[in-house]
Amino acid sequence: MAFLRDGRWLILAMVLALLAGAVAVAGSIARDQAAGDLRDGAMAALPLAAGTLTGEIEKQRLVPLVLARDDAVRAALRRAGKVEEPALDAKLRAIASDASASAIYVIDTAGIAISASNAGQPDSFVGIDYNFRHYFQEAMANGAASQYGLGTISGRPGLYLASRVDDGGKPLGVVVLKVELGGVEASWRASGFLVFVTDERGVVLATSQPDWRFRALAPLSAEDTAVAHERLQLTDAAFEPLPMRRGAGDGLATIEDSRKPRQFVEVVQDLPGAVPGWRLWLLTPADTALSSAANTARLTTLLGLLLTGLLTYALTRRQRARRLRQEALARMNAELESRVSTRTAELTRSNTALAGEITERENAEAKVRRLRDDLAQANRLSILGQIAAGVAHEINQPVAAIRTYAENAGRFLESGKTEPASGNLTSIVSMTERIGAITGTLRTFARRPGLAASPLPVREAIDGALSLLSGRIRDSGVTIVKPRGDTSPLVMASRIRLEQILVNLLQNALDAMKDRPDPRIEIDLAEHDDRVLISVRDNGPGLGPEAAGNLFMPFQTTKEKGLGLGLVISQEIAQELGGTLRFDADYAGGASFTIDLRRIE
Repeated sequence: MAFLRDGRWLILAMVLALLAGAVAVAGSIARDQAAGDLRDGAMAALPLAAGTLTGEIEKQRLVPLVLARDDAVRAALRRAGKVEEPALDAKLRAIASDASASAIYVIDTAGIAISASNAGQPDSFVGIDYNFRHYFQEAMANGAASQYGLGTISGRPGLYLASRVDDGGKPLGVVVLKVELGGVEASWRASGFLVFVTDERGVVLATSQPDWRFRALAPLSAEDTAVAHERLQLTDAAFEPLPMRRGAGDGLATIEDSRKPRQFVEVVQDLPGAVPGWRLWLLTPADTALSSAANTARLTTLLGLLLTGLLTYALTRRQRARRLRQEALARMNAELESRVSTRTAELTRSNTALAGEITERENAEAKVRRLRDDLAQANRLSILGQIAAGVAHEINQPVAAIRTYAENAGRFLESGKTEPASGNLTSIVSMTERIGAITGTLRTFARRPGLAASPLPVREAIDGALSLLSGRIRDSGVTIVKPRGDTSPLVMASRIRLEQILVNLLQNALDAMKDRPDPRIEIDLAEHDDRVLISVRDNGPGLGPEAAGNLFMPFQTTKEKGLGLGLVISQEIAQELGGTLRFDADYAGGASFTIDLRRIE
């Protein structure tokens, strides 16, 4: 007996160990799945965070490129700082204001700033020697350069974008634009993610966590520290390591703070298009989601195993009761057979004694045989009835539960509560699996813009552009006339870049028709030989000869607050796509622009 008791305790201990192991495994699997879901969400948010940064940089990068070709800048550099440049200073100030740049300044070949957007202010750059700056040296050598560093006068960090000014192949100097990334960092903070950018040495530059700036992913060597000091123009920065401990290949990072460690899911993307060597890091808070998923999985697994154990126990007791009933029926059958045998013997003796009653004895024997058959049939029907009753009782409960869950799911769906309805439907699936187990049926189990040119239906780009401006079109009351017909020719283009041209043209048309009676914009689509012509026409006041002659010149605009670069950029994009953008001077009803692209079969 003691041995049996010890064996039961051993079995109980093994069951508890298996239960604990299953609960732990379920929690680990759920935690991994939750981390994967968070990683998918972070990967979806990563292009937006990267686009916010690269978009700001690319927008600002065009300004020094265009100014490097400006005649006023070249003329000032030819004078080499011999006179003050108030007109150029004012022009740079206006462009910096329109472009939201921190500063724009022009440096001669000696490294001296001869004109700046902040000329005449206490922190003016005019007369300052920038020969030591890497962006100046690299731009003079290579034609263009960029450098992130601390301002020598403002003391604020920013990205310096530089373009060399040439005159017939001879360098005249460098145009520099400084952009501070405070707006980008504010956008990152508003997203709810922890976002930061590191350079090739792992030093944090732009970040949504201000106290992380100029810290490093890992301790820097003496050589890297010296290079970082020189490149970032920081003389006293310690480049202390971030309070972040990265996981061993699981995509998780732990950040230590004054309260308790916090876990994040990290994703990383290189930014070669912004600045070589830069990498963008996006961290998603993961503590709550991971612990919630693990705890829910552990509880669900525990309840499921306990329910399975109870069902197993109930089925075992039912089988034992059935076996006892079968044994009782067997004893009854044996007793009945014994009685029948006794009666048969009596009849046999009576037959020997009463030869004259042979017929009666045969009838009695026939009755006995019929009785024996009836008893056997009754026995079989009794067993079948018990089995059917048991199966019906077992099926009745899940069927009733299925009906209850279905009714509740219907009510939840009517009220728009999809999550509880989904839970009820899941429970219905579980009940059907239980019925399948009882009846012995088989179970089944069923189970996440590139800019490259490609064949593009022109109407898709037109619809995309109109969708982007739908709010403004609706508010302005302008009537839009789309191309007639349903066909859409194909062109080799990037949808995003073609939409950019169309949006520029539509915005210009909307601006031109402000306060005009019966404003109307017509988009026409035509095909001539192997060319596709997309025309955007308005019934506004049109353009005079002087304005029409300077449309595609940088910084030439008829708008009060325009930068004068929209049509220049649109024309360059059209040329990159192998086409042209032109102003239709012979159109008399207002203003008309036509995009000419090559059609593909």
